[in-house]
Amino acid sequence: MSPTAGPRPLPVLGNLLDFGRDPLGFLERVTREYGCGVKVRVEAERDTYIVTHPEHVEEVLVHTGRTFQKGYQRHPIMRLVLGNGLVTSEGNFWLRQRRLAQPAFHRARIAEYGETMVRFTDRMLWGWQGGQELDLTEAMSRLTMEIIAQTVFDVDLHGDPRAGQVGHAVTTMLDEYGRQMTSAVRALMERLPVRLPVPGEARLHAAVRELDALMLALVAERRAEGADRGDLLSMFLAARDEDGSGMTDAQLRDELITLFLAGHETTANTLAWALFLLSEHPEVEGKLHAELASVLGGHTPGAADFPRLVYTQQVVKEALRLYPPVWWVSREPLADWVCDDVRVPAGSEVGLSPWVMHREAAFYPEPLAFQPERWTPEFEAGLPRYAYFPFGGGPRLCIGNTFALMEAVLVLARLTQRYHLEVLDPGQVVPEPSLTLRPKGELRVRLHRRKETP
Repeated sequence: MSPTAGPRPLPVLGNLLDFGRDPLGFLERVTREYGCGVKVRVEAERDTYIVTHPEHVEEVLVHTGRTFQKGYQRHPIMRLVLGNGLVTSEGNFWLRQRRLAQPAFHRARIAEYGETMVRFTDRMLWGWQGGQELDLTEAMSRLTMEIIAQTVFDVDLHGDPRAGQVGHAVTTMLDEYGRQMTSAVRALMERLPVRLPVPGEARLHAAVRELDALMLALVAERRAEGADRGDLLSMFLAARDEDGSGMTDAQLRDELITLFLAGHETTANTLAWALFLLSEHPEVEGKLHAELASVLGGHTPGAADFPRLVYTQQVVKEALRLYPPVWWVSREPLADWVCDDVRVPAGSEVGLSPWVMHREAAFYPEPLAFQPERWTPEFEAGLPRYAYFPFGGGPRLCIGNTFALMEAVLVLARLTQRYHLEVLDPGQVVPEPSLTLRPKGELRVRLHRRKETP
């Protein structure tokens, strides 16, 4: 085996200082300098090998469950936030939970959700006015939160004071998650013989407790009600093991909080980034409006319009390429794995970065340019399968990928039918890599109502 190359690690901290200062820039730099299989040290007990060839990404993702496992349970912060839900669970337990959740994301069911997606978007837009300024990230987060709560849990959070509390808790949790995962102070303190509180840890735990309280209250209400509403929560409550026992409140909490966060935060970020990019590229926005006028003819979009909104889908795909909500995916080999001529030891971390892969010039000419037109059927047919993986892949492909894509397209179509969004300080809009890739701080926009809107 060839010796594995990588940046020189510091004693104790490894490469965490460089990674923590700028995670995205660090990944770009080390993969550019050392190539596929670069070895870095950002965890205390093991090395990370970053894979950047599509065929190797495919091997890792497709073989998850056999040659690889997720290994997320070893991350204390991930375990605190998501517990043992669909994202973090393994083996037969994960398979059981996935099969339980799958019917809620069947294509026929998602088509039914389309009406809710557009109706809730209209409800948001009724409260908007031309000339108004707002935080776009917060607005999209609240909208997608209401959509996922209604469609999957049959709960309407509009006007519910809990929605504001949950939104604040989610923002706090994501902010602290990002800081904790890249903190050299945390890494040092974890190595001390005496356990001391890490800065920000109390805020993270408090935010998680707020989310827990909402989910557990929802479970208690539905248990007391005893009715089957035909939603995912009802399916989970009705599920029984071979011994006849149902899911515990702790299990339900983990699944609900996982689906709640994954089901609204990623799509909210996709919409925020897509609207930011449209604001910066008026020629693309003009083409989008031309398609909306041609396809919709002034009527409100619905699920039946989704296949015909080709350019709108291309805008969303390109936003997902440049700003993938899941910017980092990792797996753990169950046995030693050979990647080209590099031996990756069992128990190491294998890192896959959509952020890096989606900006690779070998696959995407002018990789930093926002060019929705690139997403032609011919381009997609010639693209290596795992050069683009915003929703992961293999058996652990995101269960809500079809839901998320339809939601992003329909919301984007309806919103841009009625408003043009002017980003007030575009130079300050930068990505913040946390559990998801969201705009850092507020994304302030001014609303401009279109003269003739349906």
